[in-house]
Amino acid sequence: METVDLRSYGGQFTADPYPVYAELRARGPVHRVHTPDAGDLWLVVGHDEARAALADPRLAKDPRVINGNSYDEEFFGPHMLLADPPRHTRLRRLVAREFTPRRVEALRPRIQEITDGLVDAMVSSKDGGADGRADLVEALAFPLPITVICELLGVPDLDRASFRAWSSEAVAPTGAEAELAAFTQMSAYLDELIEDKRRSPGDDLMSGLIRTTGEDGDRLSTAELRGMAYLLLIAGHETTVNLISNGVRALLSHPGQLAALRADFSLLDGAVEEMLRYDGPVETSTFRFTARPVEIGGTVIPAHERVLVALASADRDPARFADPDRFDIRRDTRGHVAFGHGPHFCLGAPLARVEGRIAVRTLLERCPDLVLAADPGELDWLPGMLIRGVRSLPVGF
Repeated sequence: METVDLRSYGGQFTADPYPVYAELRARGPVHRVHTPDAGDLWLVVGHDEARAALADPRLAKDPRVINGNSYDEEFFGPHMLLADPPRHTRLRRLVAREFTPRRVEALRPRIQEITDGLVDAMVSSKDGGADGRADLVEALAFPLPITVICELLGVPDLDRASFRAWSSEAVAPTGAEAELAAFTQMSAYLDELIEDKRRSPGDDLMSGLIRTTGEDGDRLSTAELRGMAYLLLIAGHETTVNLISNGVRALLSHPGQLAALRADFSLLDGAVEEMLRYDGPVETSTFRFTARPVEIGGTVIPAHERVLVALASADRDPARFADPDRFDIRRDTRGHVAFGHGPHFCLGAPLARVEGRIAVRTLLERCPDLVLAADPGELDWLPGMLIRGVRSLPVGF
């Protein structure tokens, strides 16, 4: 099969990958591609094929099946994104005993309180004589989820600035040396945090994970606790940043949809699901690996290959969503894969949804004149194919 060189599309692929994905889907659901940042691999672009691949046990998550290794596990220890059954089943079961819907729901008043404080600070700049402009990423989309996840883990206030820097470096490295330094510092900090929680446990999730015991007496090891904390920090924080910023950008770019939501906030839940489908925060899955040849969508992927599922492409597949490039908050979005599918479906999806709904509603209620204050063509997009989002989103209000 011919290899498609995604580098040939240049920076436009990062800013707007959807026309490229449409072109690939028209040629078939699975392709061999050369990526800008990860070399040659196989890319699944069709919706049905993506859902099937995400749930296919023949596609492993542990890189050791192809004699590979993981930078994540080297520094932080094993976690669910790098595990297959039965290890994945065991880890998810233990974590799910503490990271429950009840714990997420209990956070709702605090999430509203944090959001109100951040929006207060943003709009007060206008009251103080400023021109009513802000970077929405800096003012709301970034600080809200980092505060929530740090409070959830029981991270002291003074350490959150460091967490922000480490997290940013993990998803969008500025260089090998900076990435190594961030990983080293974060790993050491998480070790200290775990030991502190062992000595002085609280009501936070990390203390709960340390205490939790399976029916057979099984418990998470220190390495597994560190790996889980890392995963919660990155997956539970960075994705929500871009859910909020991408979602607000989509609304501001579609005035009719924005007006409909302002007029009827009962549309909010559906609007957030459409934000996830239309331009979600995760462009592709993390890697899967073929221990043996695997057929997907009529294409046989050989053994010892890396596979990415293009979630962004699957959610714009016209075979599943009519007129998929249209942003429609009343759309039936069932079947979208913004949070994945199958055994690795995002454990933090309920928390991301709560944060997204609260952030969007509060922002629209407090800022009736909210507008995008930048040329969409000049936005600075995060590099790579994993996280989809902008470094900043200038808005006026």
